[in-house]
Amino acid sequence: MPDAITAIHRADVPKVWLVGGGIASLAAAAFMIRDGDVPGHNITILEESDELGGSLDGSGDPRLGYVLRGGRMLESKYLCTFELFDSIPALGGGKTVTEEIFAWNRTMKTSSKSRLFRDGDRQVAPEFGLSEQHILTIERLALEPEAMLGNSSIADQFGASFFETGFWFMWCTTFAFQPWHSAVEFKRYLMRFAHMVQGFERLQGIMRTVYNQHDSLVRPLYKWLADRGVAFELNTRVTGLDSIVEDGKRTVTRIASQRGGKPGSITVAATDHVLVTLGSMTEASSLGTNESAPRLLGKQDGGAWTLWETLAAGRPEFGHPGVFADHIDQSKWVSFTTTLHDPGFLHAIGDITGNVPGEGGLITLPESAWLASIVIPAQPHFIGQPDDVGVFWGYGLRVDALGDFVRKPMAECTGREIMTEVLGHLRLDTQAAGILKTSICIPCMMPFITSQFLCRAHGDRPQVSPAGWANLGLMGQFCELPDDVVFTVEYSIRSAQAAVYAALGLNRAPPAVYKGAFDPRVLYRAFLALHDIRT
Repeated sequence: MPDAITAIHRADVPKVWLVGGGIASLAAAAFMIRDGDVPGHNITILEESDELGGSLDGSGDPRLGYVLRGGRMLESKYLCTFELFDSIPALGGGKTVTEEIFAWNRTMKTSSKSRLFRDGDRQVAPEFGLSEQHILTIERLALEPEAMLGNSSIADQFGASFFETGFWFMWCTTFAFQPWHSAVEFKRYLMRFAHMVQGFERLQGIMRTVYNQHDSLVRPLYKWLADRGVAFELNTRVTGLDSIVEDGKRTVTRIASQRGGKPGSITVAATDHVLVTLGSMTEASSLGTNESAPRLLGKQDGGAWTLWETLAAGRPEFGHPGVFADHIDQSKWVSFTTTLHDPGFLHAIGDITGNVPGEGGLITLPESAWLASIVIPAQPHFIGQPDDVGVFWGYGLRVDALGDFVRKPMAECTGREIMTEVLGHLRLDTQAAGILKTSICIPCMMPFITSQFLCRAHGDRPQVSPAGWANLGLMGQFCELPDDVVFTVEYSIRSAQAAVYAALGLNRAPPAVYKGAFDPRVLYRAFLALHDIRT
């Protein structure tokens, strides 16, 4: 593959250029082929790293340790996601990916017996503990127009007591909210997941893939695209778009790129389509080791934010990337993946929580200064993972606070120190030495992981089809989609579907966002749950 990319092609053969190799671009390529009848060999995905999948990653091996930066939960109302993957065969054959997921979740139903773990004891179905004032505020937020909330924060809407309730501990750790995050995003989550408030204390309704999302979603989708001739240009950083104005519309004419530090360019015809994934929640992620802490990097350590800033300079139709990229202290946290070479930890955690791996979902330690949580997935969690090796994942929201057992900020801790802290809160003192000796914990610092939750105003996120552009569309977590919620696979896929249909001029739209909050039965059940009335 040449260092400089130069592609010049006939104007009468439309090409599609997808910037970014995450789930949005992969989904867009599939929609182009499936719904737009675009030949796969006319589609090229440009990705700056050497891997596809973006935030849906999964890598490593049992010897050096597995790595997951995060894990995305699914639920049955992710209509765009399941509609797409109902067209994609699962790697095992015989089912589509959607069929595989639903079949798996009929067997492995999430029903936590230890959603919160305090003082060495699990709390089965912990109470929300909301006051009448808290509930009235939640109800007001559900009714109040987003325009009235503006760029206010969750803390602007609630008093301090709300952030000590069981509801907040469960809500904020399930979705990774902080008190300073956007009240509009909090409202959207309340509305979007109203049908899940009942049973939320046991995480009922949460769905998982058979393996990690890279193995279960990205790999089969990549295979389907590759089989149809889609081209993948890895290690290719897009640095800018040249354009001209014709007939009152701005048209992309050239994609500027870098490969191996050398500049390249792609000539874009007026009939071609360019779809760009804006920003990145996992940009500038840094891995530590069992013996070293990860580094805190910034937007200069990747190309996604720089590209958005370049596109937005003097062009309000591209929004305001600085709103999301310039507040790392408000968007960072640390996750960690632990590879276990002894069954002792999984046996112990089963005894503690009352759940087998894969059944319990998120276990939060509310007494943790780091506000740490862990997830014990069904094993194996990676394709090819040996039977005698286990994997689990966790994260902390308060990464600058001193630990309770390791008196250091989580952000400065090695993998071993993070495991020591977690084992301390789980009261596994007698087993700790053996677990630490036979485990590999790899921490990951992600400076922008909740940047999409930061307080924003109307216009800070651009539209999927930017005003005044003829052959350019935008995708991903930082575009504006009415009603749906960021930090989900669904949002990325919905944005891709909307961008493709608009680009091709198709007379169709993505499935409407499910609005359970308008169903009286859903509202009644949510009302009972918020008041801790269990039926």
